[in-house]
Amino acid sequence: MFLFLQNNSSVSVLGASGGIGQPLSLLLKNSPLISELALYDIAHTPGVAADLSHIETRAKVTGYIGPDQLADCLKGSDVVVIPAGVPRKPGMTRDDLFNTNASIVATLAEACAKHCPEAMICIIANPVNSTIPITSEIFKKHGVYNPNRIFGVTTLDIVRANTFVAELKGLDPARVNIPVIGGHAGKTIIPLISQSTPKVEFPQDQLEALVGRIQEAGTEVVKAKAGSGSATLSMAYAGARFVFSLLDAINGKEGVIECAFVRSEETESPYFSTPLLLGKSGIEKNLGLGKLSPFEEKMIGEAMAELKGSIKKGEEFVKSRK
Repeated sequence: MFLFLQNNSSVSVLGASGGIGQPLSLLLKNSPLISELALYDIAHTPGVAADLSHIETRAKVTGYIGPDQLADCLKGSDVVVIPAGVPRKPGMTRDDLFNTNASIVATLAEACAKHCPEAMICIIANPVNSTIPITSEIFKKHGVYNPNRIFGVTTLDIVRANTFVAELKGLDPARVNIPVIGGHAGKTIIPLISQSTPKVEFPQDQLEALVGRIQEAGTEVVKAKAGSGSATLSMAYAGARFVFSLLDAINGKEGVIECAFVRSEETESPYFSTPLLLGKSGIEKNLGLGKLSPFEEKMIGEAMAELKGSIKKGEEFVKSRK
């Protein structure tokens, strides 16, 4: 009985009717770790919730619609996942999303700070390099900030790195693990191929092409979808993978490691993604950068200015917000 009780986790998805939100909610509904799944959006949530509620798994699904119901959605949440916001269109950078998504994330973070300040907050909404500082600043404003509980979900970068390396080397992608550090946009995405499990090696030109592909993989999908959206299905998979790891850790599983974009002392950037040991109260230990190749060190150096700029932009946004 004891184990069963451990897995009574309540997860809220804010932006549950969207391109990422729907497949993400489907994957979460499928998990035995979740007993309550609360879905929120500004439209269509009752329908999405009704649809998912027919699935033969134990998670009880409830749908909430519009700002008036947001508080009810969040009460009692252990984990909140935020895929809300607008997707990228061809020709847009993640930074182009800033004005729209910054306001959306700030409003949702405010509600979380008020109604579930102890919950683990997982931000998917781009640009993550700015939306995590925004969330942190809002939590500080409300006096409930805990840096160990606020995560920028960068898992898709790891999933892509694992997939692309496995393809090149003829390996099973499920057995490949590549830490990806830094941030979650363009050249701030730094795959540590030198720390790959199993160990892999590439000639420099191939390595540079591979890193470039990992960094621009989001754009690859935006282009292929030709105006109809960005990476939604792979992002939903990656978001669910991160949430499941977090729930495992909350439930006492040991040795759970995921990379995420978090408050950090590891580099000169105040936020930075590195492998994190997760535990019952979020980040148990930041595992840091590990041993880097000269090429990887150079990439970190080149990413710093952009990373710090995006972070500052997020912090300034909260300062100037009414």
